[in-house]
Amino acid sequence: MNVKEGLIGIVGNENFSDNPQELTFYSHDSSLTRGCRPTYLIKPKSGQEISKIMKLANESRIPVIPCSSRVHFYGNTVPKLGGIVVDLSGMNKILDIDERNRKVRIEPGVTWSQMVGELGIMGYRVMTPLLPHPARSVLTSYLEREVPLVPVYEYGEPMGGAEVVWPNGDIFRTGSASAPGYPESAGSKGANFEGPGLNFIYLIKGAQGTMGIVTWANVKFEYLPKVNKTFFGLFDDLEKAVKPLYRIQRLKIGQECFLMNNLNLALILTEGKKEEFEKLKMALPPWILVLILSGLRRRPDEKIELEERALMKLRSEEFREMKISTALPGIPSAGMKLQDLLRKPWPNKEIYWKHLYRGGCEDLFFIGKAIDAPKFQEIVEKVALKNGYPREHLGCYLQPIEYARACHVEFNFYYEADNIKEIEIIRRIKLEAAKILLDQGAFFTRPYGDLANPVYEKAATYTAVLKRVKNIFDPNNIMNPGNLCF
Repeated sequence: MNVKEGLIGIVGNENFSDNPQELTFYSHDSSLTRGCRPTYLIKPKSGQEISKIMKLANESRIPVIPCSSRVHFYGNTVPKLGGIVVDLSGMNKILDIDERNRKVRIEPGVTWSQMVGELGIMGYRVMTPLLPHPARSVLTSYLEREVPLVPVYEYGEPMGGAEVVWPNGDIFRTGSASAPGYPESAGSKGANFEGPGLNFIYLIKGAQGTMGIVTWANVKFEYLPKVNKTFFGLFDDLEKAVKPLYRIQRLKIGQECFLMNNLNLALILTEGKKEEFEKLKMALPPWILVLILSGLRRRPDEKIELEERALMKLRSEEFREMKISTALPGIPSAGMKLQDLLRKPWPNKEIYWKHLYRGGCEDLFFIGKAIDAPKFQEIVEKVALKNGYPREHLGCYLQPIEYARACHVEFNFYYEADNIKEIEIIRRIKLEAAKILLDQGAFFTRPYGDLANPVYEKAATYTAVLKRVKNIFDPNNIMNPGNLCF
């Protein structure tokens, strides 16, 4: 029996394809990553089917590339050496919602639109990254360590105990989800994401599909706020904006809190409407700090009042030059509109916000210190200008992590999607800037595509250990080969 016959035997004819036209769709995504067309496409319906697929692929030494939705931005689901694309979008059940422990168990195909809608009806919210695509997989976002908008919860990554299929086909459970009988028996609720013992989920997170396939996972959720009030800090200089960001986080004021340049904020608030966008961008200062105060179930108004007093005291005692407003020029209701946008995925049936401006967008992101953000900005702008890319097309977004212990720094290169020359310029800028940033303290936790080689070369010892671990779990290197340093 050949591979094709074996795959059809596992998933059935209706969930198998080797049609060149359909396979071509999986050979690229919204990034500039170069890839190739896969050999086969399959759509499993259960962990048991995935286990059989992995055993067959391992025996046949054929690559396996998992993807959880049809929306991807970084190239990590684009085949580099052909192989089998395992499309998990059909595994899209919300398996159970545990209100007492505030966690939900979901399959990999559950989208942000589905998740936010289901929990919202019950009065809960899941921690979203910045305006995720409505059709993007929730587990994909968490596995890729996309940073949540709310930095005040101690868990930096809301995903916990999970079921994983290793490359040899073994089914494994992590955290307290590994307790005997879970989830069927009542003995364990799987609420402890860490224990017992070593939490193997950390081998999967950030690994870009090179270690195994997650078939379900537990995700934390929180209460929806009852009352909200949005404040904008207006700054002409990034360095002046970063210092209040630190202090606000240290005092634990607010929920959503981030910095953004005027291009990105104008793009989001006007939803790309050209005339409104240009007008708002010109009216806004170069940098805007967004802070949303929220009152939950207990005494919400008092909590808002207390945090607002703390914010104003901070301004009067430490940052007298900081301009604080509850509105923006030309958009008096900007606060209400923004808080509504930020707590949902980007609206369905609309062009994704990053593609509204010029058609395409390539991101360069890493973890660093917020205080170093002005230095990072100077490096990226200098490299961009050197290569003929205008700074007015460059977006920027800074997201503090866990009370500003660290910061997610993201630069957005907007480009014309059909302009081959501009695309090559952005590829060059991204790689050149990343190499300089590496020497200046930038930590690339997810080095996609062309960034993988310089990042892993910089961390030789870590790379050697990673390769040894990979060899233990995937000795035949079938899981998404060519995507990292192997």
